[in-house]
Amino acid sequence: MKIQTTSNGFDLVLDGRPILRHCSDAPCLFVGQGDARMDMYRGNFDIEDYIIERTPLAHAVVSGSQIAFSIAPGQPVRLTLELSGDERNGAITFHADDAAVNRLWIRVAAEEGEHVWGGGEQMSYFDMRGRRFPLWTSEPGVGRDKTTEITFKADVTGKSGGDYWNTNYPQPTYLSSRRYALHVEASAYSAFDFRRGDFHEVEIWAVPDRIELTARPTFIALVEAMAERFGRQPPLPEWVYGGAIIGLKDGANSFKRLERIIAAGTKVSGLWCEDWVGLRHTSFGARLFWDWKANDDRYPALRQCIAELEDRGIRFLGYVNPYLAVDGSLFPEAEAAGYFATGESGKTALVDFGEFDCGVVDFTNPEASAWFAERVIGQNMVDFGLSGWMADFGEYLPIDVKLANGIDAKVMHNAWPTLWAEVNARAVVSRGKTGEILFFMRAGFTGVQQHCPLLWAGDQSVDFTRHDGLVTVISGALSSGLLGNAYHHSDIGGYTSLFGNVRTPELIMRWAEMGAFTSVMRTHEGNRPRDNLQIDQDPQVLDHFARMTRIYVHLAPYLKSLVEEASTRGLPVQRPLFLHFEDDARTYAIQDAYLYGADLLVAPVSQAGKTEWTTYLPTGAVWIHVWTNETFNGGGSVTVSAPFGEPPVFYRAGSRFAELFAGLRAF
Repeated sequence: MKIQTTSNGFDLVLDGRPILRHCSDAPCLFVGQGDARMDMYRGNFDIEDYIIERTPLAHAVVSGSQIAFSIAPGQPVRLTLELSGDERNGAITFHADDAAVNRLWIRVAAEEGEHVWGGGEQMSYFDMRGRRFPLWTSEPGVGRDKTTEITFKADVTGKSGGDYWNTNYPQPTYLSSRRYALHVEASAYSAFDFRRGDFHEVEIWAVPDRIELTARPTFIALVEAMAERFGRQPPLPEWVYGGAIIGLKDGANSFKRLERIIAAGTKVSGLWCEDWVGLRHTSFGARLFWDWKANDDRYPALRQCIAELEDRGIRFLGYVNPYLAVDGSLFPEAEAAGYFATGESGKTALVDFGEFDCGVVDFTNPEASAWFAERVIGQNMVDFGLSGWMADFGEYLPIDVKLANGIDAKVMHNAWPTLWAEVNARAVVSRGKTGEILFFMRAGFTGVQQHCPLLWAGDQSVDFTRHDGLVTVISGALSSGLLGNAYHHSDIGGYTSLFGNVRTPELIMRWAEMGAFTSVMRTHEGNRPRDNLQIDQDPQVLDHFARMTRIYVHLAPYLKSLVEEASTRGLPVQRPLFLHFEDDARTYAIQDAYLYGADLLVAPVSQAGKTEWTTYLPTGAVWIHVWTNETFNGGGSVTVSAPFGEPPVFYRAGSRFAELFAGLRAF
């Protein structure tokens, strides 16, 4: 990085790219104080900041690699920046000379026509330009669109409607079409504001440790650098390539239903029963019993059943989250050892999760983390025979508890998903099963990449809606994939069914078509299984699903090549079109289609009632429609027939996998 002084300020330049532009009448830095109000209701947050002070630091004095900021000449220094790095990698370290400062705003140089992506896992808008994105891990919201009836009802009944920026997995990192990345190393509440044409504003409710800057000549090199910085996942387990993971929560009857699904020609790699721990019934629907061990009443002789499945090449997966129900067997054990976060009184803090209370295991306590990894996950799950699980609810740390490390829970809240991922990974490593056991998470933050082997997209509504339906899964995969999360998948058929919103056969079939072209195929019965269609309840749906699993298995050689790229280079399996076509600016804002590796373009049908679909094919390649063998030159939009079972998929002419892709026409 270089500092270029000007007559009344400076420019900070990274590999020829202006990053900060500062002058006395247009400062790049503001500091001040704020008093936040944060209310949490079952993972949803109402957050408001009362700004006490926001002061521009108009005067900057450059001295070597340091920049001292004050309000005006002769005034006390309030903030000092220390610059380090080279042309490709830079860091800005912050020191608050004024201890009262607890808010910081920094303006980053921007250009008209610039695009920005990232922000963790963003479900509504892949290209973030033109909008403001608060970065705070939470429930994603139901509907996520304030203009819709379902969002309104969710807000009224449970404060849970959400908005476009709500996400389980925020991360204060973005990539720019100017081929640089910016990362804020801080876990406090922050926000990216991309609404102005000439600057981006980064807001942080603390003085951050540092801001990291990375420049590369290509998008691919930039994504590789992000994976190097945040971590790369191990290869997917070999057993995953055998087919879909079937999600059933029907007690012992799950095994009988699985046999019927297999008999229909479905390729199956795993049976996922999140109810392996038993159920409790609430007004929201059947909920799991949060005491993480096998429930013999609901699943008799489960250990034997798991072994019998594995002999057939089918693995068994379960469910866990970082909380313990007060009426479970593990709660008194953890409480006696002092492993829970506490309240103001010093006693165990209890959290209402909707008609039952739980304790919060304090992962800032090394002994509590070790106990959960060994006693709960290691002994009760891995040793019992589970090959994977959903590691849920990392975004739920209450903001008013007291933690063992003494750090304010408001500051630890965003970091909590990463600590939770580390606990799960620790249990897997302790058994020598990294790359064999597959757990998946929806919550995340900086650093989750190095611990969590697979993301899942969270709780979409069971519909085609623009902000909470099928299409949002694509945006989530693309945004998170740019930041080092190579593997992403979703609940086939969606999850959240409320206010009369239920699945249709069409939705399940279209979702399965997309799932066949992702890292992992996995079904879910949803929050209200009895109210919603399941894959084994409609012969047409089951036949279609079985066909899509056979397509997934057919593509396994190609997927394995993508997994190799992911584990060695950090490239995601699902990629934005611009990653391989960066000279085609028309690809920069596309979020309803993706590249499955470099050679397949997938444009899932993401609206109801469509039998034709239009998508853009990037310039610089000749594309072959998988199902008809029709050839198209890139550089324009094409419309193709899209009956059930033939989602719009194109492969590059000349691909070394062309024969494999052409073989899809046999299905």
